[in-house]
Amino acid sequence: MQTADAKKVVLSEQVDLFIDGVTESNILSYFQSLNAGDFSATAGLFALDGELHPPFESPVVGRDAIAAYLEQEAIGMELLPNEGTTEEMENNYTQIQVKGKVKTPLFSVNVGWIFVLNAQQEIAAVTVKLLASPQELLSLRR
Repeated sequence: MQTADAKKVVLSEQVDLFIDGVTESNILSYFQSLNAGDFSATAGLFALDGELHPPFESPVVGRDAIAAYLEQEAIGMELLPNEGTTEEMENNYTQIQVKGKVKTPLFSVNVGWIFVLNAQQEIAAVTVKLLASPQELLSLRR
């Protein structure tokens, strides 16, 4: 019962998510669904052959693989996007850069996300970059 109540609180807090400079609903939904722990919904925002590029790891390709990866790696993370910029690209693609923080039970780190949306507004790719100095990164080692 506590888990359901906690999840409701997170969902209600995320309804009003605002990222300065970003209005694309799929980008807002990405952060909302991840923070709610709904990794299947997050993966569903990607194109069928969409790619997740996590820091220091090989790309994760395809909705099923992305959902499985997030189930293993993203539990307990809180994404706090702050601001972003949007740029139109060729072939009706859009690039959205977002900066913010990720909090885990063990640490907090500044992060940048670079999204590419296809013409159908699906996430074709997202690259996650840690925006930290080498000293900060070394302090994150377990």
